[in-house]
Amino acid sequence: MTKIAILGAGGWGTALAIVLSRSRKPHEVSLWVHSAERAESIRRDRENKTYLPGVKLPESVRVHGELDATLAGARVIVGAVPSAHARAVYSVALPFVAPGASFVSASKGLEPSTHLRMSEVIAEVVTPKFAPRIAVISGPSFALEAARGEPTAVVLASRDAALAAELQEEFAGPNFRLYTNDDVLGVELAGAMKNVMAIAAGACQGLGLGSNALAALITRGLAEMARLAVALGARPETLSGLAGLGDLVLTCTGALSRNRFVGIELGNGRSLHEIMKNMRMVAEGVNTAAPLLALAREHQIEMPITEQVDAILNAGKSPTDAIRDIMERPLKRE
Repeated sequence: MTKIAILGAGGWGTALAIVLSRSRKPHEVSLWVHSAERAESIRRDRENKTYLPGVKLPESVRVHGELDATLAGARVIVGAVPSAHARAVYSVALPFVAPGASFVSASKGLEPSTHLRMSEVIAEVVTPKFAPRIAVISGPSFALEAARGEPTAVVLASRDAALAAELQEEFAGPNFRLYTNDDVLGVELAGAMKNVMAIAAGACQGLGLGSNALAALITRGLAEMARLAVALGARPETLSGLAGLGDLVLTCTGALSRNRFVGIELGNGRSLHEIMKNMRMVAEGVNTAAPLLALAREHQIEMPITEQVDAILNAGKSPTDAIRDIMERPLKRE
């Protein structure tokens, strides 16, 4: 059996442990929990009451608070930690990683300080020890629905076609379908950008705006995402697939979207500090807007929605003023 180690026991990391325990191929799945106290709670109750309450973790999934035990013998390492903390976790984990292990990033965001994608962070951290085989997994996938066994389809992207095919077979399950793709750049950028758009979509709802505004936001948001991704070398069709349009629609409209929730609360007039103080889960879009905008400016790409979301999050601009400024931009062709 292949041993799969999952780093990060948030909602998505826990859901992946459950999903992989059901896959067609038998695995030994281990889940690393940052907090020793929470690791003990999950082991005892077989439930992650903090991040995925109400869903039982199979007895076959081994839960650890120590990285050495989690990674011992692991041939596949899945990273499901917040993007801002990914480098630190991979760095601490590296001494326990077996040379030749494959990495799968399941984090959707950019590293705030460097603007790097998660596959690039993994490569920088691991390469001094060995040349890692890297893939990323992304797409429309609320953790709770996937964990419940509801049909879910995602993209598994790697520039290593053999690795993508191997992981597709390893991860596939009765209700978990994976499509392979070699456009890692496009898949990762889409996963990061859609979170920022979801904050904007939530703000529209919080302001009481209707379906017209939401449809326009999603459509123009996708155009904005595609502009930057293609300018950086991604393929346009990636943005119209599961990792792009699929995930964008889900996170802009779904009730389980954390980024959309942040936007709704901002639209309702709450401060970002107050919202984040009461949130247990990470809304990646909050830390992604600024590095994404910096990346866009570096490549002279217009991203008006991202610009306004960044102004709301980091400059105290009101959502009402942000919407007005978007609507009053110079008229142009689509």
